[in-house]
Amino acid sequence: MDLTRLFLFASWDLNLRCHHLKLYKKQCRLNIRKYYFSQLIISLWNSLPNHVVTASSVNSFKKRLGDHMAEMDN
Repeated sequence: MDLTRLFLFASWDLNLRCHHLKLYKKQCRLNIRKYYFSQLIISLWNSLPNHVVTASSVNSFKKRLGDHMAEMDN
């Protein structure tokens, strides 16, 4: 599967906050596309703080993500 068809990095020309690995979210005119996994996950990814996204390993990312999600629940 070609992931570049699902995800594109946002341009630095845009006003980016949080982290530099934000993904571009395409506009959807049909509800069927709006609820695809690839569309839903982009909002979640873009809302993560920089220290979570820039983790040095998968295990570090999972730990930081878990900690971040626990903070959100409190």
